[in-house]
Amino acid sequence: MSNSDLISRVRAREILNFLGNPTVEAEVSLSDGSCGRAAVPAGISVGSSEVGQLLDGDQKRFAGKGVLKAVRNVQEVIGPALKGMSASRQEMIDNKLLELDGTSNKSRLGGNAILAVSLATAHAAAANKKLPLYRYLGGEGPFALPVPAFDMLEGGAHAQNSVDFQEYLVIPAGVSSFREALEAGVAIFHALLNLLQKKGGSIQPTGPLAAPLKSNQEGVEAIASAIETAGYRLGKQCFIGIDAATSELYKDGKYFLRCEKRELTSSEMDNLWSEWIDTYPIISIEDPMSEEDWDGWQAITRHIGERVQLVGDDLFTTNPEIVKKGIALGVANAVLIKPNQIGTLSETLETIRIASEAGWAAMLSTRSGETEDATITDLSVLSGCGQIKTGPPRAKSVVKHNRLLRIEEELGGEAKYKGVQAFRKLSPESG
Repeated sequence: MSNSDLISRVRAREILNFLGNPTVEAEVSLSDGSCGRAAVPAGISVGSSEVGQLLDGDQKRFAGKGVLKAVRNVQEVIGPALKGMSASRQEMIDNKLLELDGTSNKSRLGGNAILAVSLATAHAAAANKKLPLYRYLGGEGPFALPVPAFDMLEGGAHAQNSVDFQEYLVIPAGVSSFREALEAGVAIFHALLNLLQKKGGSIQPTGPLAAPLKSNQEGVEAIASAIETAGYRLGKQCFIGIDAATSELYKDGKYFLRCEKRELTSSEMDNLWSEWIDTYPIISIEDPMSEEDWDGWQAITRHIGERVQLVGDDLFTTNPEIVKKGIALGVANAVLIKPNQIGTLSETLETIRIASEAGWAAMLSTRSGETEDATITDLSVLSGCGQIKTGPPRAKSVVKHNRLLRIEEELGGEAKYKGVQAFRKLSPESG
């Protein structure tokens, strides 16, 4: 047995994410000189059960958002404990990280410290084997290029004075390759940009657009119009997705839609989604009900779960145990995958496996505070995945898109574009 993959050094540093906030980057070096590096993103809309970042809280540095404590934990606690361990034993490494932390939510060492090391270890092990990460993790496959879900228009917690629902997405599931899907995303984004400029929309240089729309439904209309203006067939080549992020709207058993000055019961929210999917080619709704409203989730899954993908994000927070609960209770039919919600690669892969075995879809997702780390793109081509949610094809998201273009080229004919097959609940007449 070779000793070339033994961990010789673990170090970390404080870097900046694309929001200009600090985050943790870890490097794992092996005995043969191989090295892996990974950085951890941060979210704005955060589920209550996801693991937290360990922040310094020193208001004199980065308004309290510094991560030097987490960096020190990597250097002084994690590094010495992992030295001499085999980087290819990912589950053993991750179990050691959990043992070192000793809390249920990774709060002692910090989810940001733990995940950075967990992912960097996998990258180092892949480098040791001279394999790309997806090949190291997925072996001979099968692999598939994921369908991108482009967040084009923002509201909710992501955009002030706009619509209530957090993201309106373009999903080019009906084209024939990832490259074509990316081309569609670019064309539709520019069509939407022109449309929203006429409505007085704000132009953000790094992400999705925002505009002072009069209703939540006007957001769907804008996406539909942009798809057709760009020359794509609505409901055939390109579809619509919604991230409602309704946990942000839920209070005292009601959903408050400030944009429209009305409040809805769970049943009325269910009816709203039913009407929307009757009217528009919407194939995915994320968090259509609040993470606190399990009864509402059960009802909507019974009502429209055979017609549309219902994705749990705040509800599941990439947690394998909560996903098991959702499967048992008949809640949702897909799970959003964000490794920094759960804190280790092993737990992330376990969540994907559980979802896949239940016949659910798994959608990898970026976060608002992204980094140049592209680990989730490699995960998105693994068996059991098939979808990836990003911002529009510009600024921070092109790091992920360009990585997928390279993977598409590397795999050649070995991996097909997942297309409409990625949406397991897509009704036949939809596309």
